[in-house]
Amino acid sequence: MLLLANNEAWPGFPTSVQMLRDGANSLDAMVAGIGKVEAEVKVRSVGYGGWPNMLGRMELDAAVMDGNTRDVGSVGAVPDTLPVAALAHEVMKRLPHVMLTGDGARRFASEIGFSKDDLLYDDSKRVWWERLEQELSPEELAKFPDIPLAQLSRAITDPERVRDTTVFLSADPTRGIHAATSTSGWAWKYPGRLGDSPIPGAGFYADSRYGAAACTHTGEMTMRCSTARTIVLALKLGYSLSDAVRLAIEELNELSTGFLAGVVIHAVDVKGNHEVVNFRCPGEIRYWLWEDSMPEPELRAAKLA
Repeated sequence: MLLLANNEAWPGFPTSVQMLRDGANSLDAMVAGIGKVEAEVKVRSVGYGGWPNMLGRMELDAAVMDGNTRDVGSVGAVPDTLPVAALAHEVMKRLPHVMLTGDGARRFASEIGFSKDDLLYDDSKRVWWERLEQELSPEELAKFPDIPLAQLSRAITDPERVRDTTVFLSADPTRGIHAATSTSGWAWKYPGRLGDSPIPGAGFYADSRYGAAACTHTGEMTMRCSTARTIVLALKLGYSLSDAVRLAIEELNELSTGFLAGVVIHAVDVKGNHEVVNFRCPGEIRYWLWEDSMPEPELRAAKLA
């Protein structure tokens, strides 16, 4: 049994590990762990601790995928809802759809008893407004938000270079291979923007016959390359896990236009192997690993591409 997650998973990783030890369903365990991450204000890329969009509104994305059936539940640009991974799980279990977005996702949340949550952390609101004051004239501030946003979205940069997500991958010979994600998305994003985190095949993919992959950081790139699906398809075609990840990185490296930055790939295969690879992200990237032979989870450093 194996559980893999990125560094920002620390508030909930022990919860998922304990639930797996106790025999819980893998997706239930991962969604419960992600719920702890979503509620932790110190994690500045997921849930309550995340950054708002250009209008100062929080829009959250999440997804789950059952690798045994390839069923997917996904939600995007969801307002007023903190446990979006749990909401994505309910989409998978209750609806004939794969994805709900925006007000429709919030309507579904209300129908099944999810509370309306105030998501904008006071410090995030302060930093957001102070940056607007730097970029806009007094006349534009007076008209805000009734001004063009496209140029502003290019001028304002992420306050902490946060383009991260929390991703969980589980692999077990009896329970299968599964994936779950959650994010507040790119800070200062244009309203309605979706990254790769809720997109099957881009930010995540799981197939219990072969393996699973999930990506963090620059979703604009992994959506263009279908990075997670590339890795799992390569495994299906007989590639080793290392070679499958290498193929995905080669595709990312071929991009020469659009917004280009770093990507971190997390991947597991049916043989119990795992890879976490840092492609162009500055500094050391770390991740959490637990195998059932370990007494406690370990924080490890990702490989450099």
